[in-house]
Amino acid sequence: MGEVARLSGVSVRTLHHYDAIGLLTPSGRSEAGYRLYSATDLARLRRILVYRELELGLEGIRQILADPDARAADHLRRQHRLLRDRRSRIDELLGAIEHEMEAHEMGIALTPEEQFEIFGTDRLEEHAAEAKEKWGDEDTWRESARRTAAYTKDDWTRIKAEADANIQGFVRAIEAGLPADGPEARALAEEHRRHLDRWFYPCTLHAHRGLAALYVSDPRYTAQWDAAAPGFSRYVHDAILANASGSA
Repeated sequence: MGEVARLSGVSVRTLHHYDAIGLLTPSGRSEAGYRLYSATDLARLRRILVYRELELGLEGIRQILADPDARAADHLRRQHRLLRDRRSRIDELLGAIEHEMEAHEMGIALTPEEQFEIFGTDRLEEHAAEAKEKWGDEDTWRESARRTAAYTKDDWTRIKAEADANIQGFVRAIEAGLPADGPEARALAEEHRRHLDRWFYPCTLHAHRGLAALYVSDPRYTAQWDAAAPGFSRYVHDAILANASGSA
Protein backbone atom coordinates (compact mmCIF):
# COMPACT_ATOMS: atom_id res chain seq x y z
CA MET A 1 0.00 0.00 0.00
CA GLY A 2 2.83 2.38 0.78
CA GLU A 3 4.17 2.00 -2.76
CA VAL A 4 0.71 2.68 -4.24
CA ALA A 5 0.38 5.78 -2.04
CA ARG A 6 3.79 7.06 -3.14
CA LEU A 7 3.13 6.48 -6.84
CA SER A 8 -0.38 7.94 -6.79
CA GLY A 9 0.40 10.91 -4.58
CA VAL A 10 -2.29 10.11 -2.03
CA SER A 11 -1.74 9.19 1.57
CA VAL A 12 -2.10 5.71 3.05
CA ARG A 13 -4.83 7.16 5.25
CA THR A 14 -6.76 8.22 2.15
CA LEU A 15 -6.46 4.74 0.67
CA HIS A 16 -7.74 3.28 3.94
CA HIS A 17 -10.71 5.67 3.78
CA TYR A 18 -11.49 4.73 0.18
CA ASP A 19 -11.48 1.11 1.22
CA ALA A 20 -13.67 1.76 4.28
CA ILE A 21 -16.38 3.48 2.24
CA GLY A 22 -16.24 0.93 -0.56
CA LEU A 23 -14.90 3.31 -3.16
CA LEU A 24 -11.67 1.42 -3.77
CA THR A 25 -11.36 -2.02 -2.29
CA PRO A 26 -8.11 -3.84 -3.04
CA SER A 27 -8.45 -7.15 -4.80
CA GLY A 28 -6.42 -9.07 -2.27
CA ARG A 29 -4.24 -9.10 0.81
CA SER A 30 -0.84 -10.51 1.53
CA GLU A 31 -0.19 -13.21 4.14
CA ALA A 32 0.78 -10.39 6.49
CA GLY A 33 -2.56 -8.70 5.92
CA TYR A 34 -1.34 -5.86 3.67
CA ARG A 35 -3.68 -4.64 0.97
CA LEU A 36 -2.74 -5.71 -2.55
CA TYR A 37 -3.86 -3.63 -5.52
CA SER A 38 -4.25 -5.17 -8.96
CA ALA A 39 -3.85 -3.35 -12.28
CA THR A 40 -7.64 -3.00 -12.39
CA ASP A 41 -7.62 -1.44 -8.91
CA LEU A 42 -4.95 1.03 -9.95
CA ALA A 43 -6.94 2.01 -13.05
CA ARG A 44 -9.95 2.64 -10.80
CA LEU A 45 -7.76 4.73 -8.49
CA ARG A 46 -6.62 6.84 -11.44
CA ARG A 47 -10.25 7.52 -12.38
CA ILE A 48 -11.07 8.44 -8.78
CA LEU A 49 -8.16 10.88 -8.61
CA VAL A 50 -9.12 12.55 -11.88
CA TYR A 51 -12.71 12.97 -10.71
CA ARG A 52 -11.48 14.32 -7.38
CA GLU A 53 -9.30 16.81 -9.25
CA LEU A 54 -12.46 17.86 -11.06
CA GLU A 55 -13.91 18.56 -7.60
CA LEU A 56 -16.51 15.82 -7.64
CA GLY A 57 -17.58 14.48 -4.25
CA LEU A 58 -16.79 10.93 -3.18
CA GLU A 59 -20.45 9.92 -3.29
CA GLY A 60 -20.79 11.28 -6.81
CA ILE A 61 -17.68 9.41 -7.90
CA ARG A 62 -19.00 6.20 -6.34
CA GLN A 63 -22.22 6.51 -8.32
CA ILE A 64 -20.34 7.15 -11.56
CA LEU A 65 -18.06 4.16 -11.03
CA ALA A 66 -20.95 1.94 -9.97
CA ASP A 67 -22.40 2.00 -13.50
CA PRO A 68 -21.82 -1.57 -14.73
CA ASP A 69 -22.16 -0.53 -18.36
CA ALA A 70 -19.53 2.22 -18.22
CA ARG A 71 -16.35 1.29 -20.04
CA ALA A 72 -12.91 2.83 -19.61
CA ALA A 73 -13.49 4.87 -22.77
CA ASP A 74 -16.74 6.24 -21.30
CA HIS A 75 -14.91 7.50 -18.23
CA LEU A 76 -12.23 9.06 -20.38
CA ARG A 77 -14.79 10.88 -22.52
CA ARG A 78 -16.64 12.12 -19.43
CA GLN A 79 -13.42 13.30 -17.81
CA HIS A 80 -12.33 14.96 -21.04
CA ARG A 81 -15.62 16.84 -21.27
CA LEU A 82 -15.47 17.91 -17.62
CA LEU A 83 -11.89 19.07 -18.02
CA ARG A 84 -12.74 21.10 -21.11
CA ASP A 85 -15.68 22.70 -19.29
CA ARG A 86 -13.43 23.51 -16.36
CA ARG A 87 -10.77 24.95 -18.64
CA SER A 88 -13.39 27.18 -20.27
CA ARG A 89 -14.47 28.48 -16.88
CA ILE A 90 -10.87 29.06 -15.86
CA ASP A 91 -10.12 30.84 -19.14
CA GLU A 92 -13.12 33.11 -18.61
CA LEU A 93 -12.04 33.84 -15.06
CA LEU A 94 -8.47 34.49 -16.15
CA GLY A 95 -9.68 36.83 -18.86
CA ALA A 96 -11.79 38.79 -16.39
CA ILE A 97 -8.93 39.04 -13.89
CA GLU A 98 -6.40 40.02 -16.54
CA HIS A 99 -8.78 42.68 -17.86
CA GLU A 100 -9.15 44.08 -14.35
CA MET A 101 -5.38 43.95 -13.78
CA GLU A 102 -4.79 45.82 -17.03
CA ALA A 103 -7.39 48.41 -16.14
CA HIS A 104 -5.73 49.02 -12.78
CA GLU A 105 -2.29 49.16 -14.38
CA MET A 106 -3.58 51.68 -16.89
CA GLY A 107 -5.22 53.67 -14.14
CA ILE A 108 -8.80 53.04 -15.25
CA ALA A 109 -11.07 52.14 -12.34
CA LEU A 110 -14.27 52.76 -14.30
CA THR A 111 -16.78 50.32 -15.71
CA PRO A 112 -17.38 50.50 -19.48
CA GLU A 113 -20.76 52.09 -18.72
CA GLU A 114 -19.13 54.78 -16.58
CA GLN A 115 -16.49 55.39 -19.24
CA PHE A 116 -19.19 55.96 -21.84
CA GLU A 117 -21.20 58.18 -19.49
CA ILE A 118 -18.23 60.45 -18.78
CA PHE A 119 -16.16 60.33 -21.96
CA GLY A 120 -18.60 59.13 -24.60
CA THR A 121 -16.57 55.96 -25.22
CA ASP A 122 -15.98 52.63 -23.51
CA ARG A 123 -12.59 52.05 -25.15
CA LEU A 124 -10.34 53.87 -22.69
CA GLU A 125 -8.30 50.71 -22.10
CA GLU A 126 -7.33 50.68 -25.78
CA HIS A 127 -6.20 54.29 -25.65
CA ALA A 128 -4.34 53.67 -22.40
CA ALA A 129 -2.62 50.59 -23.83
CA GLU A 130 -1.50 52.63 -26.82
CA ALA A 131 -0.18 55.32 -24.49
CA LYS A 132 1.69 52.71 -22.47
CA GLU A 133 3.29 51.30 -25.60
CA LYS A 134 4.37 54.77 -26.65
CA TRP A 135 5.42 56.25 -23.31
CA GLY A 136 5.50 53.32 -20.89
CA ASP A 137 9.22 53.71 -20.21
CA GLU A 138 8.88 57.35 -19.21
CA ASP A 139 8.55 58.55 -15.62
CA THR A 140 5.63 60.83 -16.51
CA TRP A 141 3.57 57.90 -17.78
CA ARG A 142 4.34 55.78 -14.72
CA GLU A 143 3.41 58.66 -12.41
CA SER A 144 0.19 59.26 -14.32
CA ALA A 145 -0.71 55.56 -14.10
CA ARG A 146 0.04 55.55 -10.37
CA ARG A 147 -2.17 58.56 -9.67
CA THR A 148 -5.11 57.69 -11.88
CA ALA A 149 -5.34 54.13 -10.56
CA ALA A 150 -7.00 55.55 -7.44
CA TYR A 151 -9.40 57.95 -9.18
CA THR A 152 -13.12 57.46 -8.70
CA LYS A 153 -15.98 58.23 -11.06
CA ASP A 154 -16.40 61.60 -9.34
CA ASP A 155 -12.70 62.36 -9.89
CA TRP A 156 -12.95 61.57 -13.60
CA THR A 157 -16.12 63.62 -13.92
CA ARG A 158 -14.31 66.60 -12.42
CA ILE A 159 -11.27 66.03 -14.63
CA LYS A 160 -13.43 65.88 -17.74
CA ALA A 161 -15.33 69.03 -16.73
CA GLU A 162 -12.09 70.96 -16.16
CA ALA A 163 -10.64 69.79 -19.48
CA ASP A 164 -13.82 70.68 -21.38
CA ALA A 165 -13.89 74.13 -19.81
CA ASN A 166 -10.29 74.73 -20.87
CA ILE A 167 -11.02 73.59 -24.43
CA GLN A 168 -14.03 75.87 -24.65
CA GLY A 169 -11.89 78.74 -23.36
CA PHE A 170 -9.47 78.20 -26.22
CA VAL A 171 -12.34 77.93 -28.70
CA ARG A 172 -13.76 81.27 -27.56
CA ALA A 173 -10.33 82.87 -27.79
CA ILE A 174 -9.89 81.60 -31.35
CA GLU A 175 -13.36 82.75 -32.38
CA ALA A 176 -12.71 86.16 -30.85
CA GLY A 177 -9.51 86.49 -32.85
CA LEU A 178 -7.32 86.81 -29.76
CA PRO A 179 -3.61 86.24 -30.49
CA ALA A 180 -2.07 82.97 -29.33
CA ASP A 181 0.71 84.88 -27.56
CA GLY A 182 -1.70 87.29 -25.86
CA PRO A 183 -2.47 87.27 -22.12
CA GLU A 184 -5.79 85.45 -22.46
CA ALA A 185 -4.35 82.56 -24.47
CA ARG A 186 -1.28 82.33 -22.23
CA ALA A 187 -3.56 82.15 -19.18
CA LEU A 188 -5.47 79.28 -20.79
CA ALA A 189 -2.19 77.51 -21.57
CA GLU A 190 -1.10 77.86 -17.94
CA GLU A 191 -4.47 76.56 -16.81
CA HIS A 192 -3.95 73.53 -19.07
CA ARG A 193 -0.48 72.92 -17.63
CA ARG A 194 -1.76 73.15 -14.06
CA HIS A 195 -4.56 70.74 -14.88
CA LEU A 196 -2.04 68.15 -16.04
CA ASP A 197 0.21 68.85 -13.07
CA ARG A 198 -2.65 68.50 -10.60
CA TRP A 199 -4.22 65.33 -11.96
CA PHE A 200 -1.63 63.37 -13.91
CA TYR A 201 2.08 64.13 -13.55
CA PRO A 202 4.46 66.94 -12.61
CA CYS A 203 4.14 69.12 -15.71
CA THR A 204 6.93 71.65 -15.88
CA LEU A 205 7.00 74.40 -18.47
CA HIS A 206 9.62 72.38 -20.34
CA ALA A 207 7.44 69.24 -20.27
CA HIS A 208 4.49 71.32 -21.41
CA ARG A 209 6.45 72.55 -24.42
CA GLY A 210 7.20 68.94 -25.34
CA LEU A 211 3.52 68.09 -25.18
CA ALA A 212 2.68 71.08 -27.34
CA ALA A 213 4.97 69.73 -30.05
CA LEU A 214 2.75 66.64 -30.33
CA TYR A 215 -0.26 68.81 -31.12
CA VAL A 216 1.30 69.83 -34.43
CA SER A 217 3.63 66.91 -35.20
CA ASP A 218 1.25 63.97 -34.68
CA PRO A 219 -1.57 63.94 -37.27
CA ARG A 220 -3.90 62.14 -34.88
CA TYR A 221 -3.52 64.83 -32.23
CA THR A 222 -3.98 67.53 -34.83
CA ALA A 223 -7.15 65.95 -36.22
CA GLN A 224 -8.56 65.35 -32.76
CA TRP A 225 -7.99 68.89 -31.51
CA ASP A 226 -8.85 70.69 -34.74
CA ALA A 227 -12.32 69.17 -34.46
CA ALA A 228 -12.92 71.67 -31.65
CA ALA A 229 -12.16 74.65 -33.92
CA PRO A 230 -10.17 75.20 -37.13
CA GLY A 231 -6.50 75.70 -36.30
CA PHE A 232 -7.05 74.67 -32.67
CA SER A 233 -3.89 72.52 -32.42
CA ARG A 234 -1.58 75.22 -33.79
CA TYR A 235 -3.22 77.88 -31.61
CA VAL A 236 -2.80 75.86 -28.40
CA HIS A 237 0.74 74.94 -29.40
CA ASP A 238 1.66 78.59 -29.88
CA ALA A 239 -0.09 79.61 -26.64
CA ILE A 240 1.82 76.98 -24.65
CA LEU A 241 5.15 78.12 -26.11
CA ALA A 242 4.28 81.77 -25.41
CA ASN A 243 3.37 80.91 -21.82
CA ALA A 244 6.56 78.90 -21.32
CA SER A 245 8.69 81.66 -22.78
CA GLY A 246 6.94 84.41 -20.83
CA SER A 247 7.22 82.48 -17.56
CA ALA A 248 10.82 81.36 -18.01
